[in-house]
Amino acid sequence: MEIKKVAVIGAGTMGAGIAGQVANAGVEVWLLDLPTDNGTDAEGNPLSVNAVAERGLERLRDPDSPGLMSEEAESRIHLGNTRDDFHQLAGCDWVAEAIVERLDIKKDLYKRLDETCHDQAIITSNTSTIPIKLLVEDMPEAFQKRFAITHFFNPVRFMRLLELVRGEHTDPAVIDVLDAFCEERLGKGVVNCADTPGFLGNRVGVYAIQCALHAALDLGLKPAEADALFGRPMGIPKTGVFGLYDLIGIDLMSDVVQSLVNILPDGDSFHAEAGVVPLMSEMIANGQTGNKQGKGFYRTDEATNTRYVLDFDSGEYIESPRLNLPLAERAEAEGLHVLLEDDGLYGQFAWRVLSRTLTYAASLIPEVGDDPVPVDDAMKLGYNWIQGPFEMIDAIGVDAFIARLDADGIAVPDFLRQAAGSSFYRVSSTASDEVSAGASTDSADVAASAELQALQAGKIWKTISHPEGVVRFTEKRQTMKPENSNAVASWYNIDDVALVEFHSKANALDADSMALLEDAISNVSSQNLRGLIIHNDAQHFSCGVNLNGVREFFRNEDMDGLDQFLDHFQRTVHSMATADFPVVAAPSGMSLGGGFEVVLHAKQVICHSNSVMGLVESLVGVVPGGGGCKETLYRWVDQLGCGDDITKASWKAFMSLGYGRTASSPILAKKLAMLRDNDRFEMNRDRLYNKAFAAIDQATAGGDSSNGDSASGSTHTAGDQQAFNRPALVMPGETVFHDMVQWLKDGHAKGMFTPHDIVVGSEMARIVTGGEVAAGTLCTEQDLFDAERSSFLRLVATAGTRERINTMLDAGKPVRN
Repeated sequence: MEIKKVAVIGAGTMGAGIAGQVANAGVEVWLLDLPTDNGTDAEGNPLSVNAVAERGLERLRDPDSPGLMSEEAESRIHLGNTRDDFHQLAGCDWVAEAIVERLDIKKDLYKRLDETCHDQAIITSNTSTIPIKLLVEDMPEAFQKRFAITHFFNPVRFMRLLELVRGEHTDPAVIDVLDAFCEERLGKGVVNCADTPGFLGNRVGVYAIQCALHAALDLGLKPAEADALFGRPMGIPKTGVFGLYDLIGIDLMSDVVQSLVNILPDGDSFHAEAGVVPLMSEMIANGQTGNKQGKGFYRTDEATNTRYVLDFDSGEYIESPRLNLPLAERAEAEGLHVLLEDDGLYGQFAWRVLSRTLTYAASLIPEVGDDPVPVDDAMKLGYNWIQGPFEMIDAIGVDAFIARLDADGIAVPDFLRQAAGSSFYRVSSTASDEVSAGASTDSADVAASAELQALQAGKIWKTISHPEGVVRFTEKRQTMKPENSNAVASWYNIDDVALVEFHSKANALDADSMALLEDAISNVSSQNLRGLIIHNDAQHFSCGVNLNGVREFFRNEDMDGLDQFLDHFQRTVHSMATADFPVVAAPSGMSLGGGFEVVLHAKQVICHSNSVMGLVESLVGVVPGGGGCKETLYRWVDQLGCGDDITKASWKAFMSLGYGRTASSPILAKKLAMLRDNDRFEMNRDRLYNKAFAAIDQATAGGDSSNGDSASGSTHTAGDQQAFNRPALVMPGETVFHDMVQWLKDGHAKGMFTPHDIVVGSEMARIVTGGEVAAGTLCTEQDLFDAERSSFLRLVATAGTRERINTMLDAGKPVRN
């Protein structure tokens, strides 16, 4: 069956999030909650009968975490209540329940659904605490066949994991429909789970957080120390443990822990890490529950932009130090073994957390299934870990890990012991899906057709598989060798296509990044390859040019060197735009500053639906210097169709660049002239790789082969790959330039801008108008490139810009603009 219409019952954080993502996928959805009768707001005004659902929709409009991609998506959400609008469910193909975790209330709802919905409608629950058997025990078998659990993670739009759980009687066809819809349309990484307590993500993830919490408290580590270790050095988000408690909410996180305590069997190791912390109980009582209350383990003084941390001894907030932990920096760069080789307090903390977390994960097999891949996927997709627990064990070394566990008297789970002398993952040149465990593979024998395999219970190797069209480059690259590589980037020859991957910290770009990109472009031509793709599987495509490198230039007063770097950057991206072969950028996460300038010069962009794009250089006191100003101006000219008089486009570019505007979705990016009509997006980031190669195939086929856009249903042909040499522009000149500068001065008089904002904004205005030149002066694309570099160099020479860059790099604080 096809899911054409959806309903979500329960407009809380999760229910509203589910409804929002369904609407983002282009599907009509009803969002229902309890009716409000005779209610009033804080001012005494009467509330709408649908007030609860309306509050759910309002959550989706949060600018800090927008649950909706566009106004069009919002228009697909219909609000109602479970008294007056329940009949609307009769036409729905999927009804997702996300109400309070009370079995009696859920059961009453299911009886109403059984009476109202058509007999093919799929019913699911978002619960993670109540087994399916209990949920549907009183329901007819026909209802049980079309019932499952779809456990989303919050925030629904941005968290990739969906845990899909079938019951004893669930029809496999129902699971297939949900799996396909949630993976392709909603963009989720679907992990099929057994109906066990906590499923996979929270079972392991909350356990790991609790291990880190209690280890830090027992060993006397300060929050900043623990977070610096239980973060990027372990391949875990930088929020760490105390920062994560604040982000989720100390009270809410405590409730999550208690819910797992309630549902896990007495012998489960989780109970040893779930003890109540008196300090946290006091904090909850005092309203120190985290970010939502403005204070938890950390708090930030917005007026001074100063971060404070709770001192456990005094109970007072003290200024949070910016730690310099060489051990953490080395571990982030070199791997987990660096932490485990340390014999100091930090090494003790790391071993306690890792030994307990990884053995706990291994102990869950075969209870949660016989395959380590879903466990690893749950942690990577649901908790943003770079590696899952079994991948971490491989990184440490299975035998080394077991030996240390044995030496410390820690019980080794059977599944872990079975992997002794081997690993949980390997690259094999064997084409067979099943290979006996322990079969060695010489890396020299691994061919391009090698397959990544995982060890299952029973010592069986099985090829890792994904739905058709899903490819994760982090897995695929393990079977290949790059044609060229350096510390920050690599390029691979894949089916006669050069694929460039950035892999520095935050994928910041420097001279080596651009040299590698230039080498790939050159080799596409010299080797007669079919095209170029720029893609990576990191959290962010690229957060911009490495500011440390910029600072080194001005510290050394090497303005010629900085000019040469910018010129090389410009020439490299320009060669992408004008190449005689197809060039596709396939970004996900953030593409900002210089990273977005790379994207801007691709002939076609195929990005993720949650891609965030923009040129934010003004925030650090510079202008985009890699073609961003030039391209922004041209794109507004194209979008407005104002080639004869570009004044309006100049103002649009000036405002966009000056405010450092970003687009939180590709739909908004198109409205802001950041993407073009031929650019596309995918709901599932794991489909970017295949779609990028499909675009190359279409461009090189020479015909009208088309490919449907997953979001809009439009078709795209070889014409999507067109070089864009830019014509000269007739610049508006000095009158418009002076108008813009005056606008900045007026804004300063009103308290909107700082004096240095006027300096930076004036350089933006100079570029997009031509500056103090006569109206009608022609500017070529190279003229605009040159203007960018000149403005960049002038700004870097100012004390204001240097101070902003130093503030970001030295203090680690966001710059106030």
